Amino acid sequence: MQIVHALPMCLSLFAFVSFFSYPRMVACRETPHRNTNQLQTYVVQLQAPTASLDADGLNIWHKSFLPVSDDDSDRRLVHSYSHVFTGFSARLTEEEAKSVANKEGFLRVYPDRVLPLLTTHTPGFLGLQSGRGTWKAASFGKGIIIGLLDSGLAHDHPSFHDDGVPPPPTKWKGSCGFKTGCNNKLIGAKNMLDGSSPDPPIDTDGHGTHTASTAAGNFLPNASYYGLAGGTAAGIAPHAHLAIYKVCTSAGCSISDVLAGIDAAVGDGVDVISISIGGFSTPFDKDPLAIGAFGAVTKGIFVSCAAGNSGPVERTLSNEAPWLLTVAASTVDRSQRATVKLGDGQKFNGESLDQYPTSSGSLLTLFHTDSDSYCKSLNSSQVEGKVVACSVYRTPSYTANLVKAAGGVGVILISTIIEGGIILDSRCNFPATKVSNEDGARITAYATSATKPTVSITYDGTVIGTSPAPVVAFFSSRGPSTNGPGILKPDVSGPGVNILAGGDGRMDGKTFNFDSGTSMATPHLSGVAALLKSLHPGWSPAAIKSAIMTASDDKDRDGNQIMDQQHTTAGFFAMGAGHVNPSKAADPGLVYDLGIDDYIAYVCGKFGNTGARVIVRDTTVDCGKINNITESELNYPSIVVAPKNGTAATVKRTVTNVGQANSRYTVDVEVPTTVSVTVSPPSLSFSEVNQKKSFLVTAKWTTAGLPTRNAEANLKWVSDTRVVRSPLVVSIL
Repeated sequence: MQIVHALPMCLSLFAFVSFFSYPRMVACRETPHRNTNQLQTYVVQLQAPTASLDADGLNIWHKSFLPVSDDDSDRRLVHSYSHVFTGFSARLTEEEAKSVANKEGFLRVYPDRVLPLLTTHTPGFLGLQSGRGTWKAASFGKGIIIGLLDSGLAHDHPSFHDDGVPPPPTKWKGSCGFKTGCNNKLIGAKNMLDGSSPDPPIDTDGHGTHTASTAAGNFLPNASYYGLAGGTAAGIAPHAHLAIYKVCTSAGCSISDVLAGIDAAVGDGVDVISISIGGFSTPFDKDPLAIGAFGAVTKGIFVSCAAGNSGPVERTLSNEAPWLLTVAASTVDRSQRATVKLGDGQKFNGESLDQYPTSSGSLLTLFHTDSDSYCKSLNSSQVEGKVVACSVYRTPSYTANLVKAAGGVGVILISTIIEGGIILDSRCNFPATKVSNEDGARITAYATSATKPTVSITYDGTVIGTSPAPVVAFFSSRGPSTNGPGILKPDVSGPGVNILAGGDGRMDGKTFNFDSGTSMATPHLSGVAALLKSLHPGWSPAAIKSAIMTASDDKDRDGNQIMDQQHTTAGFFAMGAGHVNPSKAADPGLVYDLGIDDYIAYVCGKFGNTGARVIVRDTTVDCGKINNITESELNYPSIVVAPKNGTAATVKRTVTNVGQANSRYTVDVEVPTTVSVTVSPPSLSFSEVNQKKSFLVTAKWTTAGLPTRNAEANLKWVSDTRVVRSPLVVSIL
C-alpha cells in the first residue's frame, strides 16, 4: 500500500490585523510516538469505478472499503467525493488504514492535515469604476458563480443584498444551508465540516465574511470602520453570485473538508473557486487539494489560491501547482494617518485605527529606553503622563496596554525589522500610532539623545494617494517553488494589506473590519477572474490566468519598479508577474493557453505513470505513449530558462490571438548584462481571431562561469495598441 506521510507537522497559525495576519504562534504536532489504535481521519483515493454510480451507490461502495461493521460504517465515513477526487475520507486507526490497501481499486491514503486560514477603496485602486470600463463591460460579474471555501458567512451582512443581481443561471444545482438570508446574491451555503454538518455554515471568526465580501460583496454606501476609510463598499465582482462552503474553523481547515468543499462546489456548478487557505509545500501528486483543484480545472473552473503568509523567507509558498493561480499580497495607496512630530521638527507618517481628535497635536514628553525597548517592565515614575516609544511586544494592543497600565498617555509602536516599511493597521483603544522600523529607529534615537525630548501625534484620518504603492507585503510567501522550480511562482499579486471588508458584527459589533494577508489578496483575484469569465465565457482557466499575468503591472503608481518592504526591488519571486490590472486583463491581445492534455504531459514528465494517474484520476493514462514535457516546456505565461555554463537553453511558447483579427506584434526583451536572450521569430502576424503562433526563447549566460543569482527580465510582444508582457527568469538551477 502507499500511505503518504507528512513530515512532523508544525502548523503555522496566522492572524489577521486583529486576529490573523502574520505568524502569531506555532503549534507543533510530533508524530514519532503516535497511538496506532487511535482513530484519525484519512483521505483514501481509489481507482474510478467500472460502472457509473449515483450518490447512494457511491456511498455503499465507499463503505465497502471500511474494515468495520455496517452499523459502524455510517459513523466512520466522513465524506464521499465524486466530482474532483475519486475516493472518500473516514475515521480509521493506522492499522485499519493499512488494511484498506488490500481492497481492489485502492490507490493511495493520505493522513488528514490541518491547514491554516491564511473594500471601499480597492476596486478603485485597481481601476474599476462604476458605470464605465471593465466593470460595465462585464456587467459587474452578472451570471458568474464564485464558490468560496472558508470559515462560513455572516449571511445577514448588508454586503450580501441582491439589488441588481439576477436569478442564478439554470446550471446551478446547489442549496442554501441558512433558513433565511439566501437570495440572488447568496445562492448557496453548505457546512462541510466533519462530514457535512447539518448546522448552518455561520462564520464564527469573520474570515469568511471578509473574503466573500471582497470577492463579490454588493454595492453598499456609507461603509467605514469607525468613520475611517469611508465610502461605498463593493467587492471586485459586485453582481456575481456567491456560493459558500464552510471548510474551516478558527483553528484551521482539515484537508478532508477542503476537498469536500471543492467537490461540492464543482457539483453545484460554480465558475470560480476561491481558496484563502495555506499549508505546506507538498508534491502535487501527494496533495489532495492540488488533485481536487486539478479536477475542477478539467471542468473549466478557475481556481484561485493564497500563496501563504510565511514571507519574506524564500521557498515558503503554498498552493504551487501550475493549474492554480497562486496569489501574493501587496499594499494599496490608502493610509489611516497618524503623524508623529518630534520636538526637533522631524515628522514621520504613522498609521492608527485609533483617532483621538481631542488630543491631536498636543506637545508631550517622549520616553524610550533601549534597555526596555519592548516596554515589558515600565516604571510608572518614568512614564506617567508621557508618550512612550515601544517595539511591539506580542501584539500592538498588548503593548499599548502595558504603557497605559504604567501611566503613559500615548504610545508610538515600532514595526519589526521584518515588517520594514509595511505598517499593519491595528486598534488599541488608546492614543497610539504605528511607524515603520526605519522611522522608529530615528524616533528612539531622538528620544535617547535629546535633553528634553517632546512629541505630538496628529490624527489625520484617511489619506488616499500615498506612495509608493503597491508594495509587496513582508508576510507574503516567496518563491521559487519548492515542488515546481521550473515554473515561476507566485503568479501575481493583489491588494492584501489593511483591506476593509465585511466583518461579523455579532462578534465585535463592527460591520466592516481591516484585515491583512494573502487571504485578502486571493478573493480580489477571484473577483477579477469572475469579471473576465463574464466578458469571455469561452476562455479556459489557463487563458484567464494568462490574461491576468501578462496584463499585470511591474511598475508602481509613480512608474517605478514595484518594491518590497525593505525598499528594494521586489522581483518576480515576491510579486509574481506583477500587480493585477483588471482593465488591461480584460483585453490582453494574446494569451498563453493550456489544455488538459498539456497538463497531463507535464505531470507525466514530472511524476511518471503512478503520479500522473493519481492527479488525473485515470488509471489508463500511459505516460510512455505521451510526449512528456518538462516544467519549462509547459506553455505557461511566465518563462523560466536554465542554461548551463557556456551553453544555451531554449524553450518554446505558443500564443493565441484574442484581440483584433489582423494584428502584428514585435518582440521587445529587457535583459540584464549577465545574460543574452534571443527570440525567434522576432515578430508575429495574425490574420484571424484564435489563431496560434509559436516562438522560441534562447538564453545564455554572458559571464564566465555561472552567476550566483538568477537574472530577471521582461519579454514583451508589442503591437500598436497592446503590450503582452511575460516575466522571464534565467535560472542558475
